[in-house]
Amino acid sequence: MRYLTIRAEAAGSAPLHPLGEALREATSFSREAIHHVELLDDDTVLMLAEGSGDQTRYVEIMRSSPNVRDFLISGTERWMAVSQFELSPATKQLMVRGDRPGIVVDTPIHINADGSLRITYLGDDAGLQALFDSLTDDAPFETEVLETGPYAPDQGSLTRILTARQREVLEAAVELGYYREPRRATHQDVAERVDLAPTTVGEHLRKIEQRVFTAMVQ
Repeated sequence: MRYLTIRAEAAGSAPLHPLGEALREATSFSREAIHHVELLDDDTVLMLAEGSGDQTRYVEIMRSSPNVRDFLISGTERWMAVSQFELSPATKQLMVRGDRPGIVVDTPIHINADGSLRITYLGDDAGLQALFDSLTDDAPFETEVLETGPYAPDQGSLTRILTARQREVLEAAVELGYYREPRRATHQDVAERVDLAPTTVGEHLRKIEQRVFTAMVQ
C-alpha cells in the first residue's frame, strides 16, 4: 500500500466553500482538523470536525450561513462539531473525484491557515495514479502533491496528531533553534516567524509537547 498527500485549494479567486471562507476569516477560534466526512444521498455532507477557541462566534457563523442544514457542538476549550451542510461545486467535485474503489482517506484531514486542505489518500499504485488523474483533469480546484511513498500505519504518526497550525509553529521553532542547547530562539522569535502572539506560540508549543510525549509513551 502507498500514500498520496495533496494540498487542495480553490482555483482562482473563489473559495473552496463560502462557509469555509467565513470560518477561516474568524480570528477568535481555530479549525483544527476534519475527522470524518461523508457525502449523503441528498448531496449534502456530514462532517465531524475539531475546533478550539470561541464557540460563540462559531455558532453565529454556522447559524447565519444559508449552506448549513444543522450542527451540534460538544466540548469547551477544545470542541467537536458535527454539521450537515450543502456543498459548493468545487467541494462536491473534490469529494466525488476522491471517492474511488480501493482508495481510502487517511484522516484527519488538516485545514491549513489559508483555507486549503491537506488530504492523505491510501491505495495501490494504479489506484493512486487514477485518483491523481481524476483530481487534476479539468478540476474546479487546484491540487499540489506534497508527499507520496510506501505507507506504514505508524508513518508520520507524531506529526499527524498535530494540527496544521501546530506543525507550522513546531517547524518554525526547530528551524530557529528553540530546541537547541543552548536555546537560540524565544517565543517572540517564533511568533514573528508565524505571525502570532508570543503567548499563543507558548500555548501551541505546550500542546505540541503534550501530544507528542503522550503518543510516545502510549
